[in-house]
Amino acid sequence: MKRAKSGWMPSLWASLAPFGIGEQRPNNYLEIWKALKENRDQLPYMWRILNQGVCDGCALGTTGMKDWTLDGVHLCNIRLRLLRLNTMPAFDPALLANVAELRDKDSAELRSLGRLPHPMLRRRGEPGFKQTSWGEALDLIAKRIRATSPARMGFYLTSRGMPNESYYAAQKAVRAMGSNAIDNAARLCHAPSTIGLKSSLGVAATTCSYQDWIDSDLIVFVGSNIANNQPVATKYLFHAKKNGAQVVVVNNYREPGMERYWIPSIPESALFGTKLADRFFLVNTGGDIAFLNGTLKQMIAAGRLDWDFIKQHTSGFQEALALLATQPWEELEQLAGVPRSEMQAFAQMIGAAQRAVFVWSMGVTQHETGEDTVKAIINLALTKGFVGRTGCGVMPIRGHSGVQGGAEMGAYASVFPGGVPITGEHAARLSTLWGFDAPTSRGMTTPEMIDAAQRGDLDVLFAAGGNFLEVMPEPDYVQAALGQVPLRVHMDIVLSSQMLLDPADTVLLLPAATRYEIPGGVTQTTTERRVIFSPEIPGPRVGAARPEWQVFTELAQRVRPDLAARLHFDGTAAIRAEIARAIPAYNGIQHLAKEGDQFQYGGPHLCQGWNFPTADGKAHFAAIALPKREWPEGMFRLATRRGKQFNTIVHEKVDALNGATREAVLISHYDAARLGLHDGDAVRLHNDMGAFHGRVCIAPITPGNLQVHWPEGNVLLDRSRRSPVAGIPDYNTLVRIECATARDR
Repeated sequence: MKRAKSGWMPSLWASLAPFGIGEQRPNNYLEIWKALKENRDQLPYMWRILNQGVCDGCALGTTGMKDWTLDGVHLCNIRLRLLRLNTMPAFDPALLANVAELRDKDSAELRSLGRLPHPMLRRRGEPGFKQTSWGEALDLIAKRIRATSPARMGFYLTSRGMPNESYYAAQKAVRAMGSNAIDNAARLCHAPSTIGLKSSLGVAATTCSYQDWIDSDLIVFVGSNIANNQPVATKYLFHAKKNGAQVVVVNNYREPGMERYWIPSIPESALFGTKLADRFFLVNTGGDIAFLNGTLKQMIAAGRLDWDFIKQHTSGFQEALALLATQPWEELEQLAGVPRSEMQAFAQMIGAAQRAVFVWSMGVTQHETGEDTVKAIINLALTKGFVGRTGCGVMPIRGHSGVQGGAEMGAYASVFPGGVPITGEHAARLSTLWGFDAPTSRGMTTPEMIDAAQRGDLDVLFAAGGNFLEVMPEPDYVQAALGQVPLRVHMDIVLSSQMLLDPADTVLLLPAATRYEIPGGVTQTTTERRVIFSPEIPGPRVGAARPEWQVFTELAQRVRPDLAARLHFDGTAAIRAEIARAIPAYNGIQHLAKEGDQFQYGGPHLCQGWNFPTADGKAHFAAIALPKREWPEGMFRLATRRGKQFNTIVHEKVDALNGATREAVLISHYDAARLGLHDGDAVRLHNDMGAFHGRVCIAPITPGNLQVHWPEGNVLLDRSRRSPVAGIPDYNTLVRIECATARDR
């Protein structure tokens, strides 16, 4: 383990202006003041959450304000902005008596109304909701489920602070009701990562730890912006840079936060900022595979590989080599959007490194080619055995605290707990453990549930958290589909716009407890596979809010009273005990019972010593074909980006990292000059899906590419474009751009 060099290093400073005065950057100290002001009515409770709870923001994972990588305080803007969801009081249920008065409010305004306090019921033709009891609500849902078939119902779980215990109990309950149609936000984020990792390495999670960043020579980020989504992680980069590591970013936009960042808890960085990225490779949206394949081709030509590792510990290299030979440089350059020299430069950096870590996020996975892009990244990691050893690894970094555990608990339409495929053999094992038959047919994914609803083939949709109107492509299509579901159930902490859609027959709203309110405490799994106990935090409680795990199990008991005893849990400790039996990798979770308890399943490194849990015991190179997609003359590649937000929760109208407003259309200097556009000009983006009205924001982005914010840009996305195996939507598209008319403005 390396220790960061002591002493300040002016060569890493981003600016000589103290505290970045005059620079475009987040004001982290102002964020603390805003959090104090926003939570001033619950300051003691706020402090206990920060000091004792496990962070419900991104999946870096802290217990209180400490982590297991570096000493010191770890507190980020994301967590501060999420605090109010946990401390705010409930709204008056009379507020929902007529929803017409709420429809003009945006999502931020709906959240600010307060916590959902009681179960609420609305039937077709009624102007709003009436309060009901938990018993009546659960009886109604159970009656509808018994009246339909498992093939006509769907269940969805958000990543919003949901713990492992809720994911596990919910998927067990749904399967007791005869269905595998349970899905969660992990699929929409990183299902291609799971598929690519499993295929190439035999594992389904990051192979390394955060400490490996500090111990590495080279850290590569592909389609990932930690300064925005996991800002605490910039501390790891600071120490890695002080140890001499180089940082590379592969993206289509030179993200300012990845170029330099002011880290508030490190005095040197807080004063003068830190230069993070040493090199940006600005590729086309969707051009990652061509760029990565070209880099691999260049490494092979230069002999920059660990041939002994490849021969002894991998398979498939010759097949990958043969396919690369059919991919001419001209095509690679055209698709990647960069010349061959850029691929050569990247290959040189990888070839010179003795240790390297490859990190990626939704800029990679939320593409139609997500699975193949993940495999292409892993191919580069395998060139020199950058897995299973110190300072090395491949890391699909998670943006939300619940998603890693959500996938591993089995809240998935295509796998059982532990990520094992839905087969007769695996179903039989779970059936023995659970005492009832686990269904053996694959369930519907979230996009498939929406499609079923649109066709009239979905009778019950139960969504715990999330907002399909903002998460999914083609919002008008989603709205029409949801409007046809006879029974919609929305369980959440606060109101969302999808709750206000008129019912086809019945809509139920159920109030959820936060992770800090759950008796017995809960657990979260971080990006680095660390399972951490988060205790119940004493404080105010909201109305009749209940934990999701309890609601799902009680619902299943009503649907299947013959299984009531088998579906009962005395509390979260009993759930953890069963998780340990159901998922071998999670053996140890049953011992977590107090603040600070944790373990890292698999240890610091998966595939330690180059032992790969694949059928042949080897890592697998993948032969990756180049994606084929028409790019008509005059069209731009469009990517949807995240700004000052957490999932669809938009915190600010202006992104402090780059100054872009929510209506910004990021465009290159070259394209703006060619089209006669200037900063602030009103423009219209359009394609066959819809139109987006925005304003020009000239930025360091690859010519031929544009970026707009998500979810605002969802109106341009094609719902039919999905990755072939995971089935996640492609959050990128092709558009035309034109000056807005006076009427459009």
